[in-house]
Amino acid sequence: MLNNMWNEFKPAFRFLLVFLGLYLAGNILYGLWIRSFQGLPDPATWVVTNQTAKVLDMLGYPVTVVQNMQGPTVYLLHKNRVVLNIYEGCNGINVMIVFVVFVVAFGGGVKKLGWFLPAGIVIIHLSNIVRIALLYFVAVGYRHYFYYVHKYVFTATIYLIVFLLWVVWVAIINGKPKKTATV
Repeated sequence: MLNNMWNEFKPAFRFLLVFLGLYLAGNILYGLWIRSFQGLPDPATWVVTNQTAKVLDMLGYPVTVVQNMQGPTVYLLHKNRVVLNIYEGCNGINVMIVFVVFVVAFGGGVKKLGWFLPAGIVIIHLSNIVRIALLYFVAVGYRHYFYYVHKYVFTATIYLIVFLLWVVWVAIINGKPKKTATV
């Protein structure tokens, strides 16, 4: 009986062990990488902030990107006024780690992983840039709602995107063909 249970739940245990192991490893490596900048903004945060600034500039909202001299963040300024203070948690890397770890832990062919992981990371990255650009508008026009929109609305939105990517991976890309019933 125990052997049957083990065989039945073996894939779930494997998934959990791989997920937890990769998640811990990814976060430890990311934490060490962030610490290596010794209180300065990391390159990923600079890239995300500069790309968001380019998007806002293209939309007709000129902004300036400046390093915060008192912390590891990057300021997004409009008319010499700080509108957003972007730190490493805003660069999307933690969300990408969760996405990648889930997909790898679930498993799939190397060819499928080879295109789906980069595609998912690009989707998450672009979604994050849109998120920060929209937060800019909230900060400028609706400052009193900023905390709630940032903390709840956009956090839920970015994780919904990740969840939908997982569904695509599990059910469509990596799904098994359905067996047809025979009569």
